[in-house]
Amino acid sequence: MHDIFEITREPIDKQGLEQRLLTGAAGAMVTFDGVVRNQTKGRPVVTLQYEAYVPMAIKEMERLGREIREKWPDVDRIGMIHRFGELKISESSVVIVITSPHRKVAFEACHYAIDRLKQTVPIWKKEVFADGEEWVEGSQGEITKQTI
Repeated sequence: MHDIFEITREPIDKQGLEQRLLTGAAGAMVTFDGVVRNQTKGRPVVTLQYEAYVPMAIKEMERLGREIREKWPDVDRIGMIHRFGELKISESSVVIVITSPHRKVAFEACHYAIDRLKQTVPIWKKEVFADGEEWVEGSQGEITKQTI
């Protein structure tokens, strides 16, 4: 198995990750690229700041990889890279790549991967606005905020 699970402060090389995972066995590759947007609910975002407990985050990403393989045995390769530190608008915060022989498996597994990653991997996000900051907690698309 040649799966990739990484946490980095550097910009994520999405094309590089895709190339590292693509094999002759894959007929489909689905990539999720989570990028920093310039607003949240109409409120202008200046930057995002991510913090991570790196050793635990990597272990949890690896566990998630095993979970994906149990649910979708046809998955060929899995790649997950999450960035931490300060990110600017339009930069990638997380990239997930799933390869498989067929597209349905790749789409389903990639969708599952980002949802579970947000639920279980110990990475925290702070949105920085012109008029303040808020830590954001996410769970299955629901967001709870604590104002600083």
